Amino acid sequence: MKPVFLITAGPTREYFDPVRFISNPSSGKMGYALARAARDAGARVVLVSGPVALSPPRGVTVVPVGTAIEMRRAVLRHSRSSDVVIMAAAVADYRPSRTLRRKMKKGPGRISVAMVRTRDILAEMGKGKGKTRLVGFAAETGSIVREATRKLRAKNLDMIVANNISRRDSGFASDFNKAVILHRDGKIERLPLMPKPRLARHIVSRCMEMLDA
Repeated sequence: MKPVFLITAGPTREYFDPVRFISNPSSGKMGYALARAARDAGARVVLVSGPVALSPPRGVTVVPVGTAIEMRRAVLRHSRSSDVVIMAAAVADYRPSRTLRRKMKKGPGRISVAMVRTRDILAEMGKGKGKTRLVGFAAETGSIVREATRKLRAKNLDMIVANNISRRDSGFASDFNKAVILHRDGKIERLPLMPKPRLARHIVSRCMEMLDA
């Protein structure tokens, strides 16, 4: 029987009004590369995707979402039947406390917008993951390994892929990534700069090894 991979990709958009939102530069390239790699490895793949300018991978079920709330709903719905969940999306940590139904008109002076925390989907998955293998991503600008180790333990992950988003030769919009992979057993893999499809194949290979174990 084919293993089922649930993969998230891209950013979320958290709206102030119908036309304005906060987001991040995630292109979705890493998540889409993971979806193709998992498909090529023989898995059945569900890709929960934020708004990106990428073509849907063939043979993959794509679930489009916009906000963090929508992504959480889609992940919880599809995770129940998944063997591996890879959370590669860059989900917003905060959202406006309310969204105006009409466009906010420009006026004199400053404005203030109250923000509230979004739900931590990855941590929520970690609490009740059962036999599902859970893989997270950590986009960092400081101590990469230390922060990734903290997230690995705090969120009950089996593996976490960390990268330095302050580098100019890799990261969000780039076709390349330079990652450090931390495993639950303490193993650390420091990988060289490589194209995202190659990194995706490496990550999927590690996931397949976890399933075999």
